[in-house]
Amino acid sequence: MRREDVKREELSPMMQQYMDIKDEYPQELLFFRLGDFYELFFEDGETASRELELTLTGKNAGLKERVPMCGVPFHAVTPYIEKLVSKGYKVAICEQLEDPKNTKGMVKRGVVQVISKGTIVDPTLLNEHDNHYIASIMDFNYLYVLCYADISTGSINVLGLPHSKEKLISEILNRKILEVVLKENTDVELIGLLKGSYGIEVSIEENSLENEYQNLYENIEDERYKECIKHLLYYLVVKELKDLSHMSPVNILYADDYLEMDIHTTRNLELVETLRLKERTYSLIWLIDKCKTSMGSRKLKTWLMNPLKNKGLITERYDKIDKLNNEFIIKDKLRNALYEIYDIERIAGKLACGNLNARDLLQLKASLKVLPEISEMIKELQFDYSLNTHEEIYQLLEKSIYENPPVTVKEGYLIKEGYNQELDELKSIRKGGKTFIADFENKLKESTGIKNLKVGYNKVFGYYIEITKGQIKEVKEDLHWERRQTLTNCERYISPELKEKEAMILNAEEKIIDLEYNLFIEIKNRIKKDLLKLKETAEILSELDALASLSVCADEYHFVRPTLNEEHMIEIKNGRHPVIEKVGNMEYVSNDCIMDSSINTLLITGPNMSGKSTYMRQLAIMIILAQMGSFVPAESANLPIIDKIFTRIGASDDLVSGESTFMIEMKEAKNAIVGATENSLILFDELGRGTATYDGMSLASAILEYISKKIKCKTLFSTHYHELVDMERKIPTIKNVHVSAKEENGTVTFLHKVKSGAIDKSYGIHVAKLAGIPNEILNRAQEILNVYEQDSKKKKENKQDDSIQLTMLFEEEQTKDPIKEKLKELDPLRMTPLEAINALYELKESMKK
Repeated sequence: MRREDVKREELSPMMQQYMDIKDEYPQELLFFRLGDFYELFFEDGETASRELELTLTGKNAGLKERVPMCGVPFHAVTPYIEKLVSKGYKVAICEQLEDPKNTKGMVKRGVVQVISKGTIVDPTLLNEHDNHYIASIMDFNYLYVLCYADISTGSINVLGLPHSKEKLISEILNRKILEVVLKENTDVELIGLLKGSYGIEVSIEENSLENEYQNLYENIEDERYKECIKHLLYYLVVKELKDLSHMSPVNILYADDYLEMDIHTTRNLELVETLRLKERTYSLIWLIDKCKTSMGSRKLKTWLMNPLKNKGLITERYDKIDKLNNEFIIKDKLRNALYEIYDIERIAGKLACGNLNARDLLQLKASLKVLPEISEMIKELQFDYSLNTHEEIYQLLEKSIYENPPVTVKEGYLIKEGYNQELDELKSIRKGGKTFIADFENKLKESTGIKNLKVGYNKVFGYYIEITKGQIKEVKEDLHWERRQTLTNCERYISPELKEKEAMILNAEEKIIDLEYNLFIEIKNRIKKDLLKLKETAEILSELDALASLSVCADEYHFVRPTLNEEHMIEIKNGRHPVIEKVGNMEYVSNDCIMDSSINTLLITGPNMSGKSTYMRQLAIMIILAQMGSFVPAESANLPIIDKIFTRIGASDDLVSGESTFMIEMKEAKNAIVGATENSLILFDELGRGTATYDGMSLASAILEYISKKIKCKTLFSTHYHELVDMERKIPTIKNVHVSAKEENGTVTFLHKVKSGAIDKSYGIHVAKLAGIPNEILNRAQEILNVYEQDSKKKKENKQDDSIQLTMLFEEEQTKDPIKEKLKELDPLRMTPLEAINALYELKESMKK
């Protein structure tokens, strides 16, 4: 049964209400609150039952047949929402907006929030180490503007990007943006790539938010940036009903402030996840993240993915790490205090979005408790942070919230005794109805003089005042008692005061729950006024945690403070790859990397498995660590400020796009050649191996020449094409180095040591032997290799002319051809037939000359 096929006038009132609400959210799965359940109907019910593996049932809705229905308990809805959102569905939560007990007729309902892949705020559904971004993309034909926000932490950023789909997608993937909001006229190819190839949720929205949250972007002058920001805000506020009061002002990111790395570089270097398993374990962030808070982990990852280019800012971080290293006792105390801090950023996000509970407030209180101690440590360390200790909020929470409250906020047992007088009275009544009766009875005896008066209770009449027949005359009219029951030897009365107290006693539990909820909302609203101040505190704590983590790494892994130079030179003594050193089974062999201002390229040769790729990666990792403000894994390091890093390491077909290894090789090589500057770093590992030998060798040679002579940036170029080593003679900025190996009795030992000079042997058959290839194959391979080597030797002896060597030098500036230049100036579309004939005649005469 489909929703649009139903005659609405035949539906029950409740189902008509559902249909009206569903009309406003046709694309979302509508979780419709009915009592203790969320129910989904029609197509939504069928989808949910299939995706959540729940039973599809039916519900009477006024029609002849039952409508399809699937339901989940409201108190256990979180995992169901998580599963649906992870599969790319949007979920609209429809709540009862009135208390059914106080409502006659239909309870008013409405959608209170929409949850999509990029707008989850519940910390139980989020990765504590990662931000959770949703973005808007605006295409200005010559420029892309990307505005992305994390609702859970309240951060929002905007940046401009060159008009290149490749660079835009690289930025989206690097920042792990989960959902993008586009305009309807967006390039269809871009939508297909985002959604089809990379699994990013795509939403279409045309409108912008004009009159709300202007404080977030009031200081931004660029109208293009503003347009993109307002486009994202409309989607979040109007479409997904988000309260953004916790959002910090928009942060403009300028590309020139940071070391640029595309998605290939971050993946090849395994900065945040491994290449093979796509897991955090054994990545660089896994190694250096010693943070005690989730906020610190996210901050450290942000630093890692956005290394600085400003020498002053980098040096500031070095100085703070140095201070922490020297004040190690304070550092240990600081880290112990930070361990007590919960995720204040995401608590603030929950506070703004309305799904905060009392346990979240207890976490906030526990976090605030240690702030005075941390503030004192900051002063001792002489760091330039001014930490707000939020004493008022701490005291409010200390005297108001029970230490062990329930998960939901409508069960009572939230507010401590002594916080609210009315609540205390209600709790006293709930606790001791007997005590109240005794006290009230004594009070009446004193005021009336009736000594044998009793106060009792039964289920029929409730509470009553009992007077013996002989004392009835003492009941004066001015007491306003009302006779309720006559017995043989006594009369029973009720009084206005007793009736009032009776109502209080009998309804105390319900009133306590309502009052505690209202008090909780008051407390929450009070804290909400300091949301931005709490976020400033969280920012400081996250930086302290990240710095302390880098200090621990420097101590634990024997990192050293690098020196930054402006002479474009690299001097690394005994550098190491920190992750391989940590997890490797053998003792790590450290290596120098020396490239003074006269050397731009190291041409690296050596056997497979000898460590060429590791040597290249460790240089890039050292540069990134240094520019994020960390110490580096070396005995000493003198490094330049690098503006961009490009890598081509490893070979794997892109099965999604259908591109071959060689096509990916060439695309990544193109990115480097086109994008690199003199201050960049390029790592090319065995470029050209994806095609035929002579093709690959020629391309590798030409690309290496171009980089060395035209771009002149620092380059590490590993190769198995031993013919390339002759380039050292012809281009003085190239230096040959090799990773050494020792061969004894047919057995190869890899020494992993980088030495000057070239090597002319690959040891491929020896590597195959280590891999366990059968001896029969290995022996035959050796026979074939001997034949090839003899043929190659004969060809070399017969060569007379150096001009046919594979290592061809790039021709310098070629002489310009005047005929070609003249042709370039002609525009046939603007010429008359006669002008075209004359031009052709002139060209022909020129050729004769």
